[in-house]
Amino acid sequence: MDFKSETSFKWLYSQEISKVKDLARIVQASHLWNENNKYKEMLISSSNEDSWNCNLRDTSRAASVLAITGIVYPEVEKWILSKQTDSSWNDDVYDSTYSLIALADMGCYNEKGCRWLVENYGKQWEHPGTTALIITALIKQDKLLKEGVFSDIIRDRARWIISQKEKNGAWKTLATSNLVIQSLILAELKDEIVEPLEWILSKINNNGSWGKEEGDINTTSLSLITIQEYKR
Repeated sequence: MDFKSETSFKWLYSQEISKVKDLARIVQASHLWNENNKYKEMLISSSNEDSWNCNLRDTSRAASVLAITGIVYPEVEKWILSKQTDSSWNDDVYDSTYSLIALADMGCYNEKGCRWLVENYGKQWEHPGTTALIITALIKQDKLLKEGVFSDIIRDRARWIISQKEKNGAWKTLATSNLVIQSLILAELKDEIVEPLEWILSKINNNGSWGKEEGDINTTSLSLITIQEYKR
């Protein structure tokens, strides 16, 4: 794979970054590509002690990427756990998956949350992007135990996602395709993502970004993450 990241990072660094989601994505991409910049410090300084904006998804994304870079805040882990009611977070698949991913990255196993995902999986969640987040959460949680508790549903749903490829060899959007590829890498199905990865590479803009014509911060960061995770 012949891809140079310099132009893409140059484009990212020229953007005005204010959203926690965008900051978290850039920090993850930068970490994977060994880029030194100000965004990690910006992300840390934008927290309110135990959370980011008291927002579950923002907090989960930030906590997850900081844990990947080696920084874990016990008070943030406690805050995320305090928002769990019964087994899920807000009875919402996205709040629950992002929370479980963050907890796993911080080294915290949460069986109740995983069981909630497995027991409630159905047609309403049967979309490639949603399912990719679910298997990502289950894989990361499963790895903490090293017992393969959820290996059957992970394997089954990963195969289902692969069956949903569209004519271009990828999935509905760039963002969805990135999330799906990242989940399939975690599921150790790299051989299945060569074609969709080539499609992502073919969609790069002239300025090094991905997304709409002038570029999108989140999609560009996700694409950089996907490319480097594949190369590792």
